[in-house]
Amino acid sequence: MKILVKEKISKTGIEKMRSEGFDVDIGADWSHEEMLNQIHKYDALIVRSGTKVDRKVIEKGVNLKVIGRAGIGVDNIDVEEATKRGIIVCNAPQSNIVSAAEHTIALMLTLLRNIPQAHYSLKYERKWEKSKFTGIEATDKVLGILGLGRVGALVASRAKGLGMKVIAYDPYVSAEKFQQLNIERIETLKDLLKKADIITIHLPKTKETMRLLGDKEFQLMKDGVYIINTARGGIFSEKTLVKYLKEGKIAGAALDVFEKEPYEDGPLFEFENVILTPHLGASTVEAQDKAGIIIAEQVIAALKGEFVSNAVNIPMVPPEVIESVRNFLETGEILGEIAAQLYKDSVDLIEISYSGELASLDTKILDIAVLKGFFSKVVFEPVSYVNAPILARERGIHIRQIKNMSAAGAHPNEITITIRNLIVSGTTAPPQFHPRITRLYGYDVDIIPSKYMLVIKNADRPGIIGRLGTLLGKNNINIAAMQSGRKEIGGTAVSVLNVDETITDELLKEIRNIDGILDAQLVVL
Repeated sequence: MKILVKEKISKTGIEKMRSEGFDVDIGADWSHEEMLNQIHKYDALIVRSGTKVDRKVIEKGVNLKVIGRAGIGVDNIDVEEATKRGIIVCNAPQSNIVSAAEHTIALMLTLLRNIPQAHYSLKYERKWEKSKFTGIEATDKVLGILGLGRVGALVASRAKGLGMKVIAYDPYVSAEKFQQLNIERIETLKDLLKKADIITIHLPKTKETMRLLGDKEFQLMKDGVYIINTARGGIFSEKTLVKYLKEGKIAGAALDVFEKEPYEDGPLFEFENVILTPHLGASTVEAQDKAGIIIAEQVIAALKGEFVSNAVNIPMVPPEVIESVRNFLETGEILGEIAAQLYKDSVDLIEISYSGELASLDTKILDIAVLKGFFSKVVFEPVSYVNAPILARERGIHIRQIKNMSAAGAHPNEITITIRNLIVSGTTAPPQFHPRITRLYGYDVDIIPSKYMLVIKNADRPGIIGRLGTLLGKNNINIAAMQSGRKEIGGTAVSVLNVDETITDELLKEIRNIDGILDAQLVVL
């Protein structure tokens, strides 16, 4: 079989594929047109981020069995088209976690000891200014970690080796996992911001984490706090950071990622106590070598018909099982996405219940569909039917499956997710087999999901929905559909509005301030 390596990967990875008997061609200097003309000859294609593997490439790759991405993201690959054609898409998400964690520690120590400033002063200005660059020790300082995924956990272990007190906030990591890592679990973001001497960010870039640290959050931080970000730009506004650097609230910052990259002109260049690096988190020889080796192993497995652990699109489930529950896969994913956005506390157990005929089937793949939807709103990397259970296991989140052969109310088949006090149910029915949401917070509803859904809890009394509609109208937000559910007259109701566009955080605050509205959340599918 023939493998095309379109971008540079480690020699070790190439040698590994050749040693397994594969014919490997290097096309790093090929134009896109040349690749299109040659791709029909190859069984496998390996790329990094610089090659666009679009529908045209996949259509012409009539013999392709696997596309490998030597790195994490697969944004440059048309995964949907590859899946339709039965082509496995795989990546190497674990290749750079050590490099990213070490870069975080390097930035922290460099920041605390003023090393860039002292280096420049001595080497380029020939000044011997010992007292000017007095730093502080990391030992006994409180390191607050936002996001305890793979990189965050490695940062924690290394910081503990420096004698630091490590605390972390991550509602998607169980208490059990915190205990295993021997890290103090902080229940709220507010508490972590108040306690930490140094804050390091290891969060994915999602709707929930964008602008997570605003003006109010910066005010909660200790005076003289240090901030490090090697995760994603946009978790906080660079303008807000500049404001508090000028005021002296922030003693220093080290950034490897930015809201807009490349960061070539901006106010952060003006501060001596700010260290900037050009997205170097994964830029080590070892990380590049690992990416090449890992993707070579994945491609070899795919071509040999073996299990591909990093596949992002092909579930390893017998076709007959898939066929029996196929119509409920999308429903499971949507329920997971909704639950991840509505539940705001820590998660250690997700209970998935099946009722009706579904309960008599093999529903393990539906459990995974729920996890896929859930983690798609939580983590950095692409989430698939293959890696979703691994992500749950890494975070100490347990799955409990419950089956009830009797039908649930008006619906012959139903899936229900329970996370403590949150209950979300859904079904699908012929002839179109479109997903429907049948319960939210335990209230009966009948909702066709849409991209944007405003979910509110409100007092069941006249006028509230009217005032909400007026406010949305003033802001040019069109309501496509609306459904309410209640258990008793005059009690609490749940209302869901399908709207045609997103709702800003500022407008959400206004909605929550309407008398009688108890809570309002925007769900984005």
